[in-house]
Amino acid sequence: MTWSIDIAPFFSWTVIALLAVPAAALALALAFAGLRGALVRVLAIAALFLALLNPVVLSEERDPLKSVVALVVDRSQSQTIGERRAETDATVEALKRSIERYPDFELRTIEAKNGGAANADATTALFAALGQGLHDVAPARVAGAIMVTDGQVHDIPANAAALGFDAPLHALVTGRADEFDRRIEVLTSPRFGLVDEDQTLDYRVIEDGPRASKTPVEVRIFMNGDLVAREQAVPGENARWTFRLPRAGKNIVELSAARDPGEITPVNNRAIAVIDGIRENLRVLLVSGEPHAGERTWRNLLKSDAAVDLVHFTILRPPEKQDGTPIDELSLIAFPTRELFVEKIDDFDLIIFDRYQRRGVLPALYFDYIAQYVEKGGALLIASGPEYAGNDSVAQTSLSSILPALPTGTIDEEAFRPALSDLGRKHPVTRDLPGSQATPPDWSEWFRSIDVENPRGETVMTGPNGKPLLVLDRAGEGRIALLLSDHGWLWSRGFEGGGPHVALFRRLAHWLMKEPELEEEALDAEARGEDLVVTRQTIGGNPGPATVVTPSGQALQVEMREAGAGRWEGTLKAPELGLYQAANGELRALANVGPVNPREFQEAVSTTAKLQPIAEATRGDARRIAETGTVEVPRVVPVRGRAEASGRDWIGLKTTDETVLKGVTRTPLFAGFLGLAILLLALSATWYREGR
Repeated sequence: MTWSIDIAPFFSWTVIALLAVPAAALALALAFAGLRGALVRVLAIAALFLALLNPVVLSEERDPLKSVVALVVDRSQSQTIGERRAETDATVEALKRSIERYPDFELRTIEAKNGGAANADATTALFAALGQGLHDVAPARVAGAIMVTDGQVHDIPANAAALGFDAPLHALVTGRADEFDRRIEVLTSPRFGLVDEDQTLDYRVIEDGPRASKTPVEVRIFMNGDLVAREQAVPGENARWTFRLPRAGKNIVELSAARDPGEITPVNNRAIAVIDGIRENLRVLLVSGEPHAGERTWRNLLKSDAAVDLVHFTILRPPEKQDGTPIDELSLIAFPTRELFVEKIDDFDLIIFDRYQRRGVLPALYFDYIAQYVEKGGALLIASGPEYAGNDSVAQTSLSSILPALPTGTIDEEAFRPALSDLGRKHPVTRDLPGSQATPPDWSEWFRSIDVENPRGETVMTGPNGKPLLVLDRAGEGRIALLLSDHGWLWSRGFEGGGPHVALFRRLAHWLMKEPELEEEALDAEARGEDLVVTRQTIGGNPGPATVVTPSGQALQVEMREAGAGRWEGTLKAPELGLYQAANGELRALANVGPVNPREFQEAVSTTAKLQPIAEATRGDARRIAETGTVEVPRVVPVRGRAEASGRDWIGLKTTDETVLKGVTRTPLFAGFLGLAILLLALSATWYREGR
């Protein structure tokens, strides 16, 4: 119970001030006049004025508040190393029992995990968790904070004032002082790089702990999961690796330092760099056998792609043409056959024969060179017309050994609507073409196709009566496509609404040039928030479950569900940050969940050094709890004010003087009979003195 006096005047302070001036003047006049009874009159005036001020006696009833203790438990991934998790659990239970003995303390347990996969740095942020856990607590009520951690905390404030409270901070550290760990980190790596051009990556092997040495360590380097190099690196010294990107798109370079039997964890023995490969402009050779209505369709499409360097020749005057025109009057460019098909054929990423026929322009031997070019990894597209069915067809050359279908000699001259085959609905070249969802497809008709026999490879589009229209195949390390109609230009001209010629022809060209996104059989994995999504692309049936290996080496099965024609997906709640490996059949994929090389794993050796300064600044302490292998938790002791808050086997928590108001009793001094009696007494004393 507390007592105090409050003033609650009957009038405003302005009125009180106006009345106080004449009252004070009258009191002074009486005091200096020297009249008998002046003191009694002054006291009477003072009593009247005090009654106007209305003094009130306040009686407050209060209950003491409990002091809030924040127990911050580090649940980051580094706490799973060795016996740290068991040590943490044992310490937390002991602290709870100790604090519960004191009714003046209110315990708040705050479990702090990593920032999550979506966090830009995914650090161990114990102080952010502490601030959030105490956001509704007045600073004066905070008894202190106890952190159970391995000491690798990444958001330590610069000074104790930044904590927002004046109470002890204690750190109870798991792990041992003699821990040894080896890790590897990427210092610099390109974010983008040209395919097949030299790139450099700088890295460093680091050893922490008393056993650190300068003995060279083997570093294995993987590119997209394949071992590509073995290097020797001296711990603490920078090393450089020169390499070339094998493909466009995302490339994951993984560096793995040899594991030491005595180190506490192998998780940080790996580091990765994600590099986007960029193809230097693709070189395409387009050879048109003769001018025709659809010739400019291919030219315009390829020229519109900024990533394509196009070399286009149209044979306007075959060698056998004899019309008597003098050579010096011809304004035609000679076809540099030897330069293109012998000397520089390997410089091209794709060769297109657009309605080409044998007319003596290319010697028969050059077709052997083209076939070898494809088998060694090149790409060939035959956009055929009536010539393909004739005696001068390229099918009558040595290209026949790699062509996916040979002509029967028959040409179908009837209207038909191109359609996707069952395989084509799954194939990435033709899957989901605009208009293909309707039956019949929502695009215009074509009027000519070339009949073939015994097609091999993948027939993704069909023509009249279900005959092959677009056939894709592989020859050696290269690829070949056969389009069995020359009426694709009708789509580009908008005939009867046209069709998806840009999407189809562009996908076709990029599939031939081995763009990863257009592979028929592919496995991909990517992080979406804190989920790992595994995508399987296939032209077959159910691929079965995928196997996912977590950064710590645990193998998990992920069920795949159909997500569309030719696409299957599986989702895994990623339990850890780091590099995941997914496998399905013979296919493998890599994906990184969270930031690349998160700080959480850059330093794994437990330490008291990081938290010691701020703990001492708050009169707390940072100490190990299992140095001898047995968990020893210090006693909790209440302390008051700014007394020392730590000792050899105890830690102190501050008690508070804060209270909560339960009720207030107001007693006016000049109200009721008491006030009336005081005023009458003052006036009566004045009258009495005057009557003497």
